[in-house]
Amino acid sequence: MTEALTVKNRTLGEGKPSICIPLTSSKKADIIEEAKRYQKEAIDVVEWRADIFEEVENQEAVEEVLKDLVNILKGIPLIFTFRSHQEGGEKELSKEDYVSLNQFVIQTGLADFVDVELYQGEDTVQHLISIAHQQHTYVIISNHDFQKTPPKSEIINRLKRADELGGDVLKIAVMPNETEDVLELLTATNEMKKLTKKPMITMAMGPLGVITRLSGQVFGSVLTFGAGERASAPGQIPVQKLQQVLDVIEKSMGEK
Repeated sequence: MTEALTVKNRTLGEGKPSICIPLTSSKKADIIEEAKRYQKEAIDVVEWRADIFEEVENQEAVEEVLKDLVNILKGIPLIFTFRSHQEGGEKELSKEDYVSLNQFVIQTGLADFVDVELYQGEDTVQHLISIAHQQHTYVIISNHDFQKTPPKSEIINRLKRADELGGDVLKIAVMPNETEDVLELLTATNEMKKLTKKPMITMAMGPLGVITRLSGQVFGSVLTFGAGERASAPGQIPVQKLQQVLDVIEKSMGEK
């Protein structure tokens, strides 16, 4: 059974999936305006997609944005994510710069979570986890496949590897090319929740995968991403509609 993870006044792993909205603007002023709007919408978690930020390679500029976001979001947990181009992001950094950026953000103590990509390699992942845990920052170990859906066994293996490396939250996103791929992802999630106590975030992207963004309470995914200004991945549902549907699902499950 998943052990709930409480950060600030939000809990992952209890009841309906938490809703995360990504900040996807490239300029500081627009990022701040996005955050101000979302703060009023009762969002559970906010993710800053820093790979879209035009000054992401300027650590001082990154810290200024983080400080402003923390001040605006107040009790809402903040995920810092630099998504590499290979995993669907806007920019690419060298391994050295990727580590340096994430390490810097961790050491500011301003982000509640950092997203670390599994494919960056065991040494990199373990190094960043070690630093994060010293700073009481949680780590989401993520893996994305924008081309296909791996077999169920491979999805489970990747989630297990993220668990073994010490991730606090285990995340995988895949691209379904047929209906069976969606079932593969959901079945893997359902089986993996019996193998770990850590919160998981799983999803199939694109139109075929929309159901996976709504069914976490049934299969074991604790968080789902809603689109704000623009989607940060294919298949994200506008956040207001997402809230409405999840509320209906939770009510219906409570009436069983």
